[in-house]
Amino acid sequence: MASLTLKNIKKIYPFNGDDAKKKKKKKGDEPEKKTNLQITDKGVVAVQEFSLEIADKEFIVLVGPSGCGKSTTLRMIAGLEEISEGELYIGDRLVNDVAPKDRDIAMVFQNYALYPHMTVYENMAFALKLRHTPKDEIDKKVKEAAEILDITQYLGRKPKALSGGQRQRVAIGRAIVRAPQVMLMDEPLSNLDAKLRNQMRAEIIKLRERINTTFIYVTHDQTEAMTLGDRIVIMKDGFIQQIGTPQEVFNHPYNLFVATFIGTPQMNMFDNAKLVKVDGKYAVQLDKITVTLSDEKQKKLAANNVAEQDVVLGVRPEHIELAPGLDGKVDVSEMMGSSVHLHVTSMGRDVVMVVSTMNMTGAEVAALTNGSKVNFTFPGHVCHVFNKETGINLEA
Repeated sequence: MASLTLKNIKKIYPFNGDDAKKKKKKKGDEPEKKTNLQITDKGVVAVQEFSLEIADKEFIVLVGPSGCGKSTTLRMIAGLEEISEGELYIGDRLVNDVAPKDRDIAMVFQNYALYPHMTVYENMAFALKLRHTPKDEIDKKVKEAAEILDITQYLGRKPKALSGGQRQRVAIGRAIVRAPQVMLMDEPLSNLDAKLRNQMRAEIIKLRERINTTFIYVTHDQTEAMTLGDRIVIMKDGFIQQIGTPQEVFNHPYNLFVATFIGTPQMNMFDNAKLVKVDGKYAVQLDKITVTLSDEKQKKLAANNVAEQDVVLGVRPEHIELAPGLDGKVDVSEMMGSSVHLHVTSMGRDVVMVVSTMNMTGAEVAALTNGSKVNFTFPGHVCHVFNKETGINLEA
């Protein structure tokens, strides 16, 4: 097993001859920005100075919207993309110029990439045969992996006779029989339906406990990131936005992007709020209410010497309470069983709140219908205040 070190990894896709002529600029010109990726005289920068230390046996998730550079980063680790700048170490070995087959990694793809003419057993055994592994050892490893993944009964079938979830198990099995130092997974569950995705997430968690390897997992699905990762790397436009445990990025988002990307429904943002001091304590003013922040937030803001200012206030839907405070009118009421999701118009904007129905009577729940009026507020410990210009959390 192995740790990984990525030092200022960068990926630049160079222009072809015609593009280079078009992009040739005068000295001193600023780099262009198109499609949210930086354009330089060298080409399009898909990944920007990515640095990360990954511990042995750690489960790291790279997450972000399409085009943010997460799959490109994974492919550079695998050796399927050349590293433009920076250094990649697996263990203590620099592997920038090491061929993929010699990096001792295994990769599971989104589209399974199984050989259709081979049985499940043959697919899983293929890499071991190429290494001239003895037949009895191949048989032992394939059957052990099949047992772990509960696909023993499918070893004689071909991929076309399997469901999507079963095929993905085979693809994972083919990877783990090699006992790689590093397991790379590129959106392996995105082709499955919601129920199967939930099931396969649980299977991957169990698998992680049974095999001693380092996992790097790419997804655009924040639920997968939050449930699978020891740490999450959130990316946007080729840049790392934040690295932390699931709880850290949820409770202490570094900037507006992370705050709105992590959490479902996404965090409410109020750009008409003010950070003020009342009796020497920090508080947020929003419309007609003033909410004093928690002691923990007081300490962080004071340590950063934050001045009174206009801010963007973030409050998660599940942290809003129905109580005297702000006025709103329900536009949409979605009953979700143990909670009701309300889309409320307040202060000229849409506010989403998740209200638990556990301690409400049937009549109280029924009253939360389209067009009904509500009052709501929120406590100080759930407030997130962001700089209006930079979008950075003022507690950071």
